[in-house]
Amino acid sequence: MARQEVTVAADAGNTHGEGPVWSDSEQKLYWTDIETSTLWQLDPSGGRTRKWKMPEKVCSFAFRAQGGLLIAFASGLSFYDLETGAERRICNIESELPTTRLNDGRCDRQGRFIVGGFDSSGQNRSGAYRLDHDLSLHELFRGLSSANSTCFSPDGRVMYYANTPESAIWAFDYDIQSGAPAHRRVFCDFHGQPGTPDGSVIDEEGHLWNAQWNGARVVRYRPDGSIERIFEMPCPNPTSVAFGGPDLATLYVTSSRLTLSAEQLTQWPLSGSLFAITPGVRGLPEDKFLG
Repeated sequence: MARQEVTVAADAGNTHGEGPVWSDSEQKLYWTDIETSTLWQLDPSGGRTRKWKMPEKVCSFAFRAQGGLLIAFASGLSFYDLETGAERRICNIESELPTTRLNDGRCDRQGRFIVGGFDSSGQNRSGAYRLDHDLSLHELFRGLSSANSTCFSPDGRVMYYANTPESAIWAFDYDIQSGAPAHRRVFCDFHGQPGTPDGSVIDEEGHLWNAQWNGARVVRYRPDGSIERIFEMPCPNPTSVAFGGPDLATLYVTSSRLTLSAEQLTQWPLSGSLFAITPGVRGLPEDKFLG
């Protein structure tokens, strides 16, 4: 699809924009600039933005049903109140591994939080974890270098996941009672595609939207893993996607400037912006953490 169908929702100039989440109650979009430890907010009704400097890198987050945020900071999980700055640490994760931090995360349809890690050493030493309602933490699997694409089918029985350097999005059977993934298989193979998988979201028709790092595009995949459509992006590194707006009919896309040279930034000056697409399909409400 043509590049002009993509508009700039916020000229944020993020170093590494990531993890957008729509707040139904506020009718606002939140996202993180991981590298600058900043949480951003967009009010689409007036185009106003707001931002908060955080105590460390905010890698992903979810809203809580009882108010406030569950944040995957680089070093672990915390409850956080944006207005007061009050933090309640739930647990540290992989503190014994100095080259890892947390990365992509999302709630399942039952309101448990799934989060995975990032290993800057490239040795796939990080893991994927589930935080239950009682705040107990459970390791799901290991062997990750860059956890991404965490999302769930509309009925919650399929979990999608990626370890970005492996150039594939996986699908798992997901036990909605226990929260255990099983029977991993390749949902879509990125070999031969221009980029690698970053953040994903599921729409109301059960199709998966993925931001392709180093691919300059956002792709919609059918439930069988085949490509349904492509949106070319005005940046080489789109990072993640979320549906928002009053009817969840806008697809928001975060982007990064992190690895770009001065020459590339001249070629792609909108890198680091928050983008908006009207794809003609609606999303699903973002699930909140129920703990």
